[in-house]
Amino acid sequence: MKNLQKGDKKLLNAWAFYDWANSVYTLTIASAVFPIFYEALFSERDHYIDVFGMHLKNSALISFITAFAFLVVSFISPLLSGIADYVGNKKSFMKFFCYLGALSCMGLYWFNLENIYIGLAFYFLGLIGFWGSLVFYNSYLPDIAFEDQQDRISAKGYSLGYFGSVLLLGINLFMILGAETGEQKMEAMRYSFVMVGVWWILFSQYTYYYLPKGGKETSQKLSKDIVFNGFKELKKVWAALQNITPLKRYLGGFFVSSMAVQTVMLVATYFGAQEIQWSSKEESTVGLIICILLIQVIAILGAFLTSRASAKWGNIPTLIFINSLWAIFCGLAFFITLPIQFYMMAAAIGLVMGGIQALSRSTYSKLLPETEDTTSFFSFYDVAEKIGIVIGMCVYGIIDQITGSPRAAIVILAIFFVTAIFLLRRVHKKDVSN
Repeated sequence: MKNLQKGDKKLLNAWAFYDWANSVYTLTIASAVFPIFYEALFSERDHYIDVFGMHLKNSALISFITAFAFLVVSFISPLLSGIADYVGNKKSFMKFFCYLGALSCMGLYWFNLENIYIGLAFYFLGLIGFWGSLVFYNSYLPDIAFEDQQDRISAKGYSLGYFGSVLLLGINLFMILGAETGEQKMEAMRYSFVMVGVWWILFSQYTYYYLPKGGKETSQKLSKDIVFNGFKELKKVWAALQNITPLKRYLGGFFVSSMAVQTVMLVATYFGAQEIQWSSKEESTVGLIICILLIQVIAILGAFLTSRASAKWGNIPTLIFINSLWAIFCGLAFFITLPIQFYMMAAAIGLVMGGIQALSRSTYSKLLPETEDTTSFFSFYDVAEKIGIVIGMCVYGIIDQITGSPRAAIVILAIFFVTAIFLLRRVHKKDVSN
């Protein structure tokens, strides 16, 4: 472990490299291969299954499991941040969730409908591992980077994530397309889940080598007060927000925007698999993976352009513009039915996907007051994001279950983006330094 000073280039690059390590989860598991694999399991069941005492549509089921996982993460995050802050080693917590997520991805190799509960458990734990590690990863940003470095290094992290995840997905795509039979293709997808876990653990070691322990050194023993300190810290953050109007207003817009963005990213492949008129199962598999690759590649350019736009016009005007594009794209998505339309929509979404995530994170960091307790503020940020995802996924799942089609849910997501625009307009450009 190296002890590097804040702002050091090696330290910044090591932090950003964790995006390279963990983004393979968001692409292969959350966005591309697993959704296709999951849909293929239901090819002879007309998308429905009896589980948990209910007759559920498969995409609604995975939406509800995802929402529940985020609800759990939003609850345990304050507990973990409180403990990490007092123990003085948030890197250990980041490692724990990284390994939990990676091993759970490997466990998805055994996912099947005969053992649906075990498979759903691995999927559930993978989500908790990924997002739990991000609580501590994001909280490192103001610790390792000065304010004028944060936009650029945040965008670099996302860009590295896109490069790494696209590389592994390309390898997975080669494996899947190289398989001759449907059964062999399913086996190739299972191996891709194992590869995600190995990649995640292997490349995260570079990040852990350079990152400091994080948190405040203390000789206190772990106690009930320390365990629940995270909730107390959230309460303090909430109280502090009442006197930090720009940050409070920004969080309102971020909450609604993130609710919609994350939901779109989590359900896009399920939507494409069920609602687009593919000519064959083979075209569906290849087309969906190509769409996801297209999104990731274009998102690299999107993150770069957003970083430059924010430097020229400011963070808030740029975020308002990007949310406007999201609203338009969601409205158009309601009408698409053909593969070519889906490809065009994938390209458009890629342009705005990476930019809004990177800029949202760095804008929040810039609006923070002078404090050494960055973990608590970022825990509040993450909890707001997770609660938003819970709401978004539940809305999507309920509409999908009731109507048998998710198209109406896409319209609701467009309304979320419009709402976020009005909320962000309340934040003055001068409140965010560039």
